[in-house]
Amino acid sequence: MTETSYSVTGMVCAHCAASVTDEIEHIPGVITVTVDVDAGTVVVTSDRTLDVTDVRAAVEDAGYELTS
Repeated sequence: MTETSYSVTGMVCAHCAASVTDEIEHIPGVITVTVDVDAGTVVVTSDRTLDVTDVRAAVEDAGYELTS
């Protein structure tokens, strides 16, 4: 398993976290998604290394910006 942390801007509430979680969970290989709105972080556990382009697209589809 792989655990990767990403910084995401624009999240301010539980609804934001749910939107980001829902989009990232659709990426093949994702096992869990943990969002910390206050810290602006998203930790993704997956069964393989994810392509950051896929994660960025999922975050943008949710209406937010991946900054790292």
